[in-house]
Amino acid sequence: MTTTVPFFSTGDLSRELEAVGDVLHSGWLTTGSRAKLLEQRFAGACEADHALAVTSCTAALHLAVEALGLGPGDRVVVPSMTFGASAEVIRYVGATPVVVDVEPGTNLLSRRILERAVEDYGNIAACIVVHYGGQAPRMLGDEGLWDYCRERGIRLIEDAAHAFPSRSDAGPIGAVGDVACFSFYANKTMTTGEGGMLVTNDADLAARASIMRLHGIDRDVWDRFGAKSASWQYDIVAPGFKYNMPDVNAAIGVVQFGRAAGFRDDRQRVAEHYQRQLVDVAEVSLPLCDVPASWHAWHLFPIVLHQDAAVDRNGMIEALAERGVGTSVHYRPLHRMTYYRDTLNLDAQDFPNAEQTWQGCLSLPIYPSMTAEQVRHVTTSVRAVLGHSPPAHDG
Repeated sequence: MTTTVPFFSTGDLSRELEAVGDVLHSGWLTTGSRAKLLEQRFAGACEADHALAVTSCTAALHLAVEALGLGPGDRVVVPSMTFGASAEVIRYVGATPVVVDVEPGTNLLSRRILERAVEDYGNIAACIVVHYGGQAPRMLGDEGLWDYCRERGIRLIEDAAHAFPSRSDAGPIGAVGDVACFSFYANKTMTTGEGGMLVTNDADLAARASIMRLHGIDRDVWDRFGAKSASWQYDIVAPGFKYNMPDVNAAIGVVQFGRAAGFRDDRQRVAEHYQRQLVDVAEVSLPLCDVPASWHAWHLFPIVLHQDAAVDRNGMIEALAERGVGTSVHYRPLHRMTYYRDTLNLDAQDFPNAEQTWQGCLSLPIYPSMTAEQVRHVTTSVRAVLGHSPPAHDG
């Protein structure tokens, strides 16, 4: 039987199913005790004071930029090599994205790139740093983003959609910076089906985001119905949003949180195999890991095909699909998206590193339930499409 490897699989969710059943039987389906428990555990893992469970990482990012008071006239730096949500939330509040290039090999923002943006544009109000693939850039010291932002008065928002659990040189993601935003989308490092988390050490920011995530109401729904005072007594203090995470989703998240460290270790196992078995394939650049491997969440394993490869990126995707291997692309950069290209007058020549990555990038499957046979099949298939023999051994 032919080996097939989907780009992603959730694996066994029997414990998550049981947890959802408990919520359904409880009769309380919206934000409640499970969401509170997930928030408490997540804040502890991030060594942060506050965590707010929300409906998506996009919701968390929107709450973050709103709570920081960003708006018209503010410039916010965002890397081109990211998903659209990182930039669209800037437009939600009327601020202006300053799209910048990334470092080669890691696709990360760096202090050097941010410094150049400040030189080119003058006042920068905030920076959204994307922990691409699950790896964080340097935060502290002469090359650190966080230290530079503090020196310049730039608010730092961490788009950590790929990055739980992972660390930077400053500790767990979420321990520094003004605010960090995580994703629990179906194929992320842990899932609630749909969901996200906002993490911060700023009490004022947390208070504002907490109010705005549920219609601008001054009392949490779980607190209202759990308190002795009448549940209908509340006030609307701002025109808020509808971003609260229901307990049905949070119940999945509580179970997934308990499995997250093991999931990360399993993904590292896959990443290490890919690195060993593809390192001699000259037509491919492997992702550069600039941190200890155990600090990397390994949400993605993106490779970049060189222009002299036997096939181009699209040809590789098709050839791997014929061999039963699913792939994806992360990402078509912002400077190539019609809205940002035309609205901000972006030129591909100004983004040489992101552009080079985009021309040949594809992401290989990397998820905890991959079998050894599936992992071998991926590397053997990549090698075969590029005209290389299978590796002599599995080491």
